[in-house]
Amino acid sequence: MPPSIRALFPNGKHHPNKQKHRGPLLLPKQPNNIPIYQLNTIQYSFTHSPCFYSQLNFTFSSPHEILAQQNKYYLCYYKLTVLLSGVFTVVPLSHALRFPMEIFQCLSYNLLLASMFIFVVSAIDPSTEALLSLKSELVDDYHSLNDWLLPSGENAPGGEVYACSWSGITCDENRTIVIGLDLSMKNLAGVMTGKQFNVFSGLVDLNLSHNFFSGPLPVEIFNLTSLKSLAIRRNNFSGHFPWGISAVRNLALFDAFSNSFSGPLPIEVSQLDHLKVLNLAGSYFKGPIPSEYGSFKSLEFLHLAGNFLNGSIPPELGNLKTVTHMEIGYNTYQGSIPWELGNMGELQYLDIAGANLSGQIPKHLSNLTKLQSLFLFRNQLTGSIPWEFGRIMPLTDLDLSDNQISGPIPESFAELKNLRLLSLMYNEMNGTVPEGIAELPSLETLLIWNNFFSGSLPRSLGRNSKLKWVDVSTNFFTGTIPPEICSGGMLFKLILFSNKFSGSLSPSLSNCSSIVRLRLEDNSFSGEIPLKFSNLFGISYVDLSRNKFTGGIPADISQASKLEYFNISNNQELGGMVPAEIWSLPHLEKFSASSCSISGNIPSFQSCKSISFIELSMNNLSGTVPKSVSNCQLLEKVHLANNNLSGHIPEELASLPDLGVLDVSHNSFNGPIPAKFGSSSSLLLLNVSFNDITGSIPSEKLFRSMDSSAFVGNPQLCGAPLRPCPGSIAMLGSKGIGKITWVLLLSAGVVVVIAASVLGIIYFQRGFKGQWKMVSFHGLPRFTANDVLRSFSSTESTETVQAPSTSACKAVLPTGITVLVRKIEWEAKRMGVMSEFITRMGNARHKNLIRLLGFCYNKHLAYLLYDYLPNGNLAEKMRMERDWAAKYRIIVGIAKGLCFLHHDCYPAIPHGDLKSSNIVFDENMEPHLAELGFKYLLQLNKGSFPAASKKETGESNNAIKEELYMDVYNFGELIVEILTNGKLTDAGTSIHSKPREVLLREICHENEVDSKPSVQEEIKLVLEVAFLCTRSRTSDRPSMEDALKLLSGLKPQDNDRTSKAVTHYHI
Repeated sequence: MPPSIRALFPNGKHHPNKQKHRGPLLLPKQPNNIPIYQLNTIQYSFTHSPCFYSQLNFTFSSPHEILAQQNKYYLCYYKLTVLLSGVFTVVPLSHALRFPMEIFQCLSYNLLLASMFIFVVSAIDPSTEALLSLKSELVDDYHSLNDWLLPSGENAPGGEVYACSWSGITCDENRTIVIGLDLSMKNLAGVMTGKQFNVFSGLVDLNLSHNFFSGPLPVEIFNLTSLKSLAIRRNNFSGHFPWGISAVRNLALFDAFSNSFSGPLPIEVSQLDHLKVLNLAGSYFKGPIPSEYGSFKSLEFLHLAGNFLNGSIPPELGNLKTVTHMEIGYNTYQGSIPWELGNMGELQYLDIAGANLSGQIPKHLSNLTKLQSLFLFRNQLTGSIPWEFGRIMPLTDLDLSDNQISGPIPESFAELKNLRLLSLMYNEMNGTVPEGIAELPSLETLLIWNNFFSGSLPRSLGRNSKLKWVDVSTNFFTGTIPPEICSGGMLFKLILFSNKFSGSLSPSLSNCSSIVRLRLEDNSFSGEIPLKFSNLFGISYVDLSRNKFTGGIPADISQASKLEYFNISNNQELGGMVPAEIWSLPHLEKFSASSCSISGNIPSFQSCKSISFIELSMNNLSGTVPKSVSNCQLLEKVHLANNNLSGHIPEELASLPDLGVLDVSHNSFNGPIPAKFGSSSSLLLLNVSFNDITGSIPSEKLFRSMDSSAFVGNPQLCGAPLRPCPGSIAMLGSKGIGKITWVLLLSAGVVVVIAASVLGIIYFQRGFKGQWKMVSFHGLPRFTANDVLRSFSSTESTETVQAPSTSACKAVLPTGITVLVRKIEWEAKRMGVMSEFITRMGNARHKNLIRLLGFCYNKHLAYLLYDYLPNGNLAEKMRMERDWAAKYRIIVGIAKGLCFLHHDCYPAIPHGDLKSSNIVFDENMEPHLAELGFKYLLQLNKGSFPAASKKETGESNNAIKEELYMDVYNFGELIVEILTNGKLTDAGTSIHSKPREVLLREICHENEVDSKPSVQEEIKLVLEVAFLCTRSRTSDRPSMEDALKLLSGLKPQDNDRTSKAVTHYHI
């Protein structure tokens, strides 16, 4: 059935536009084989009146059957509905005269009916017919084209196009020609044949963007010779780009961003003399950029980024005198930046980031006197920054980060009065920051972290500009914070950690009301903390740890209503008390103030809505733990060890639903352990050692599984795992049997002790050679090496377990902390570099990483102590049923952990062995990365990598970068493994050989979301990340930061210029 008829009669059923006729049912016989009607099927509905009332439905295959039926009912009157799939033919009069009179009386009615139908069919114009045909090809699950129907009741004026009033259709003033077809963002899908496009000879604008069209791009589109704008961005058109676009001579805009085209870039597009915008980014084009692309006559916008392009950048691009915007990065070129690009006199925006470029930055680029934005980050550029760049007066955004650039910041940058963004992070630059940088009036973002800069920051920094974001961390800066750094009133991130800053904090920070994140940890700041939290309305993150502050925590911290994280730990002489209303902060999640010499009582917990982590260990706190702690329903970890606290352990703590760790060791608590702890479903560790606890340990299995070291140092405490309580053992049978039982038990105990001692000596024989040292990281009490080694030797605290990649030992330390122990042997000459790397791993803290708590070592070997998570690993649980939300949370959690290692550890720490068996789960089934850095550590020991340190060599940098790229690849494979419930493993190469739509369909079916379009969209997004991460060329892969953005639905190229430029940042 033609589309025009189908529109009149959907599904072949009754339709409001059906033609109605009343009269006697009289039809002629068919004379001499002359057809009365040219038709395939006629359906009649009879409603007889007044003789009787009934409805009969007939389907006739020929006019003879029609006649046979009508002869039975010609005496009655009826209502006739005719649904046709053919066209009437008028019967010659000579034949009509042969008809019986009864039939002739009805002929006028039939002729009228035929003429009416002929008029309706013929009234459908070709454009409307073509659009209905196009609609029939498309998948429209969201009914976006519901209004594409023929109008009922009245006909369009002669010559006009019915479809002019439909959504997405634009016609000329006379409504006779379709000049615009806009189907963008309608969630349409399907494969287009293109046969309809020949009708639209006057079409000027065609927009198919933001849909799900697949298959090849119809070559018939190129027959639209009047076309000026063709937009097909964000679809899935695939295959080689078809030949013929040069026929569209008037084309001014061609936007094909984010499709799946492959093969070479279309050369003939360079023949379009009127083309101003060409966007072929985000597909799978490969091969070099054609040199012909340097011959465009009118081009203003060129975007080829994010493909598989290689070869050298053609110097002919320097001939593009009209181009103002060029993005050709995120490909894998060879060689350097052609100096000829400096001839593009109109260029305002140049982006060649992530393109594998090497060599020095050409000074000829300084000839681009209209350039506003220059992005060359994430390449392998060397040498120094050309002094001549100071001549590019309009420059607003300059990002040269993540290269191997050396030397100082040019003094000539003081002339760049329009500069807003200066990003030089992750290079090998040195020297001091020129005073002229502080004089730049437009500077907003200064990112120079992870270099070798030294000296003081310019004292006037912030005085002459409205700084928003300053990150100079991980350098060798000294001196104090510039006093006017916040005077512009816009500073929201100030990140200075891991330098050698000293002195007191700038008083200007007290009134910096715009600040949101303040990270000053790992410096030598001293004096009182001058922050006036009553003025810091938006501050959410404060880390002042590992400094030399004094004078206590500011009392008005409770007025920082948006504070989420506060860490003041390891300021040994801080003193003071815990502020009285600290727990009332509505958003506070983590409060850490260990090793700060804090005294006084723990404040009442009258209001604590969000706190999950409290760390007050190694202070001088006294008094009791307030019973109001029961209000803290989100508490997960409480560390109060090594204080002077007393009284009973509050029973209310046992009722907290998420409490996993409670450490109150080395205090003066008394009374029994609250029995309610035995019924806790979340508790993993209760450490009450070295107090005055009395009575019996609750008998539940939870406590029996804990080591005795969590309860020792309480003389009046008994029960498993300590000594039995008096009277709790019933003697077996008679007195004689009882004695035999005691003898057997005692003998067994002696055997166990002897066996354990022998095994301990054999297992740790090499380990006890030489002088042992112990290094504890955040979260581990200050054990001595002997404390740890004794735990290994104890039969009660050690058992052999199989770790993901090699054997390991689970041990319980003296305070009851269960750890996973990894043993590594090293050569004495490599002990220094390996222990340095271990220390870097130990300082890495993120909720999706297994914590390295410490390590015990001598000249021959080391024992690494990790958090022990008993909930199994991802490989074991891969085929376990999970909904999509759970899978997505696991994927994002893994991405966050990797992102932290790659972008928030300085230098970056590669995981080195990312796979499903190295993803373990905590009690909340949150994923944690295990074995991080261990493979790299083993390779360091073998000398496979150069020694890595803060002063890493270029060779070491390259080795680490390769490992980071491999992490990204393994992450992509892990995504596919999770999406397919473990059916596709190590699929990084194979997934690229299967059509994406096929793989997506299989994955949606595997996850049982075939009928959930929104979930399918999320899966499509995650699968796209997997494709990007498993690209064959390392430099084509996204960073983990970009991958995490993509998983969150924020593609880097969709952000504004500044956020696009910032490819690595601190949180």
